[in-house]
Amino acid sequence: MSDKTKVLIIEDEEMLVNMYISKFEKEGYQAEKASNGKIGLDQAKKINPDIILLDIMMPEMDGFMVLKDLKSDTGTKDIPIIMLTNLGQEEDIEKGTKLGATDYLVKANLTPAQVVDKVKEILKK
Repeated sequence: MSDKTKVLIIEDEEMLVNMYISKFEKEGYQAEKASNGKIGLDQAKKINPDIILLDIMMPEMDGFMVLKDLKSDTGTKDIPIIMLTNLGQEEDIEKGTKLGATDYLVKANLTPAQVVDKVKEILKK
């Protein structure tokens, strides 16, 4: 087993996900990606990551459905999940939090470095 912290990034925007992956890998994390909610759900159950970054607007299954599914599964319910999206409306944030998201970040407001810092902060708790 690798002793690197595993981050799963469920995001359908290829350029963005690659940017996050390279940032996490530079910081010494093992980063995996999934290009839609359904793949992300399967990946999460298979690799059991230490933390998940989850977009909301995606093909196949949206982030809220993925979050709900992960939180209702005994194998994945304790994995911290950060919603990483451009939906910054109060009701979206509330919905994500209610469904069990550890945090809710608006992509447009943060650099990949800030996202990595946020992940470090959550994993230290």
